[in-house]
Amino acid sequence: MAIDVSIIIVSFNTKKLTEDCLASTIRSLKESKLTYEIILVDNVSTDGTRQMLRKKFPSVRTIFNNENVGFGRGNNQGILAATGEYIVLLNSDTVVLNNALGKLVSFGRQHPNAFIGPKLLNPDRSAQRSCGPFFSLPVVFAALFLKGDVLGLTRWSPESARKVDWVSGACIVAPKKLFMQDLLFDEKIFMYMEEIDLLMRARQKGYPTYFYPRSHIVHLGAASSTNKRKGPVLNIYRGFLYIYTKHGSLLGLFLVRLMLKVKAVIAWTIGAVLGDDLLKETYAEAYKMV
Repeated sequence: MAIDVSIIIVSFNTKKLTEDCLASTIRSLKESKLTYEIILVDNVSTDGTRQMLRKKFPSVRTIFNNENVGFGRGNNQGILAATGEYIVLLNSDTVVLNNALGKLVSFGRQHPNAFIGPKLLNPDRSAQRSCGPFFSLPVVFAALFLKGDVLGLTRWSPESARKVDWVSGACIVAPKKLFMQDLLFDEKIFMYMEEIDLLMRARQKGYPTYFYPRSHIVHLGAASSTNKRKGPVLNIYRGFLYIYTKHGSLLGLFLVRLMLKVKAVIAWTIGAVLGDDLLKETYAEAYKMV
């Protein structure tokens, strides 16, 4: 018998976060009439995640990988194993509020050939900027040199439902049939911008993306990553280079490389002036990537 929704969560050494995510997901679904399954794809966690799943969530379907295959490939495994009409891709560092998933699926049925994202919230329940425009050259410039996120040039959190270019991969909802139209994640991207690439390819096939702010989900990722400077910077560099190598023109790739180099030189210089060795090390490594 077909079910309404398959919720797919990929975990890697996030035992407590995963437990909270699963508990909130099950609570949320009790408020809807949806039939569902939860598929947990674990990338070789060594923190007791697998034991916790067996003990506390025996009804959750599990895929236990023997290596860390990354975010995109892990989600692809879940999508291919899913039996639901709709797929919900959900990060393990999220907490689902109220009937958030039911609202997303309801909105999805009104827009049957679309990808949809909810309004993400920070732990203090303030809005998290979680949708935005594709990374055209002006948007890349704004992101690198103008504090584009703060100014609302590169990402935002609207108050009304609207079409957008992309929504955060922390939660994406779409019919499984769309993913099956060569719209799985690109497994060459280990982590960062997988959803951008996916939603760019979806747009090329005529499938839009919507931001739906009446569905609320807390996303802890932005709060937990603020002090981890090196990884996010290098991921941004990898992401921009991959997106422009795959989707951009030769001129576009040249200009993105130029902007990334200039950004790295400026940031390294600031690090040298301030005596910030981490900043210098991070952008020296970023420069070598370009």
